[in-house]
Amino acid sequence: MKSLVLTLFFCLFTLISSAQKSEYAVAAIADSLKENANAVVRFDQIDIAILSQRSMNTKNHRVVTVLNEKGVSAIQAYEYYDKSTSVKSIEATIYDALGKEIKRIKRKDFKDQSVVGGSTLFSDSRVVYLDYTPISYPFTVEFNSEVQTSSTAFIPSWMPLKGFYTSTEKAVLNVVYPADLGFKKKELQFSGFNIKKTTDSSTQLSYTASTILAQKQEDYSPAYKDLFPKVMMGLEYFHLEGVDGTATNWTEFGKWYSEKILSGTTDLPEETKAKIKAIVGDEKDPIKKAKLVYDFVQKKSRYVSIQVGIGGWKPMLATDVDRLGYGDCKALTNYTKALLQAVDVPSYNTVLYGDTYKTNIESDFVSMQGNHMILSIPNGNHYTWLECTSQDDPFGYQGTFTDDRDVLVIKPEGAEIVRTKVYADEGNTQNEKGSYTIDENGHFSGAIVIHSEGSQYASRVRTEHLSPTEKEAHYKEYWDNISNLKLGKITLNNNKETIRFTEDVQLSASNYAAITGNKMMFAVDAFNQTSANVKRIRNRKNPFQIQRGYLDADEIEINLPAGYTIEFLPSNFELKGKFGAYKTEIIKKENNKLLYKRSLFLNKGKYSNKEYDDYRLFMEQVSKNDNAKIILTKN
Repeated sequence: MKSLVLTLFFCLFTLISSAQKSEYAVAAIADSLKENANAVVRFDQIDIAILSQRSMNTKNHRVVTVLNEKGVSAIQAYEYYDKSTSVKSIEATIYDALGKEIKRIKRKDFKDQSVVGGSTLFSDSRVVYLDYTPISYPFTVEFNSEVQTSSTAFIPSWMPLKGFYTSTEKAVLNVVYPADLGFKKKELQFSGFNIKKTTDSSTQLSYTASTILAQKQEDYSPAYKDLFPKVMMGLEYFHLEGVDGTATNWTEFGKWYSEKILSGTTDLPEETKAKIKAIVGDEKDPIKKAKLVYDFVQKKSRYVSIQVGIGGWKPMLATDVDRLGYGDCKALTNYTKALLQAVDVPSYNTVLYGDTYKTNIESDFVSMQGNHMILSIPNGNHYTWLECTSQDDPFGYQGTFTDDRDVLVIKPEGAEIVRTKVYADEGNTQNEKGSYTIDENGHFSGAIVIHSEGSQYASRVRTEHLSPTEKEAHYKEYWDNISNLKLGKITLNNNKETIRFTEDVQLSASNYAAITGNKMMFAVDAFNQTSANVKRIRNRKNPFQIQRGYLDADEIEINLPAGYTIEFLPSNFELKGKFGAYKTEIIKKENNKLLYKRSLFLNKGKYSNKEYDDYRLFMEQVSKNDNAKIILTKN
């Protein structure tokens, strides 16, 4: 009888255990959550316990159903650790489409590696992550982790929806903290999402989000971090890199960071100081001195990619960078600062969000922010900005990774929010001047010189470092409107003084013009046809933005074939509106020549979803006119 009872108990236990995970079955997901989704976050709970100014514990319990290959990135089963942070536990369980457990993965089965492969500098900075190759789709991952840290300066933001094409069934945030540490929060983009604040007291904060549907990434959309709900958190009394800190405003924060984190990191060997002083010589102008120092750093050092916040917030010592010749953004910025200091040029470490998508430091929320560091040098009533990780950037050029955004300049007397260089739309230029000839068989031969400046310099200068094969592929893609393209001589000139990149390209193509009977037809604009295909999006939800405006100006001479006369020329065309201006003109010249002039100016800006169709129609007219044809008749 006892044996029978035990048997029944274990059978019942097994049934209950199996039933407990039946909620992970794909069939249990509401159809609305699967629409437009590559993955569904079934449950995501984060419990943050700030135990004291020097102790924080974070527990994660995350369940994600991956519907297809594109949804794998939504699993996010990893944790970083270093000398101040330890991973107390980490595990994962894999379930099939029916919710049946198929694999359990313990800590020893996770991959554990340095955040920078092959670098001894950051050997303390590591990541432990799940490396799982699915047998089939869909499948579900249940992830649990616990992390303990002495650093309380950086409390991760809570985002119940972390990307496009992912939906969230339920997400929970629970934070507990001592009442005397000055806990603060900032809620962003809650409108239109089902989020409830369940607790908000002097020692506890809790939110629950439910049924957040997947969103498509619409063309020209802002980044998901500017669209989806987010809670930023911080403390007025915190701990970082073994040092207690207090900051209720940016002035206090800057003083603390300068005195407690950056202090003592800029010492250099006397030999190096003597070397940089010899390079600078008798130069008195601070900016000219800085230019010589920047050139020295570019030639001597190389960049090891690791974002701010991983591997610590304290830069490695300038003496170590000097000895080893490499470092991350913090290290190389600090090294450049140390060299400038040696020749009496003041400069400041500057924290920001580095990305081609512009993101500001939240100026009204004093906290650890940013993922990148550059150097700022006072220059009259503004700053010269140095990207110290690049071995190629011209002095003072920001390109599209750090331009036009609010950044935090850290000075000994206190930090301040400053806007980095704004490249005006009309300064982001691409000027083309060239010519092409169409022979009597419709074959094309020509040459074009392209000058690029401003943000367009950043996009074009990359060509300089391409291999011959890559270069050929690049130009064939750029001029994909020319079939049978053959490239001739290519001459590139990168003028870092004027920050101007010049491309001089010779090219040819057979059968560029279509010949039917005694008619010949070809597109006037061979070199700069608008390729931006602005998709029609019905019921667009999100606003759209043009991150950077630009001005293209082209002047092309066209040599028509002998024995042909012009039957049809496209009319001159002009278009103006809130998005910009476009103009073309064709001028007849002697000896069967034409001069084609074209300009396109585009305004940067943020626009409502209702204006998207107007923009699409604007660009559609540009594209249509760029493809306008000349028709010739044989004599």
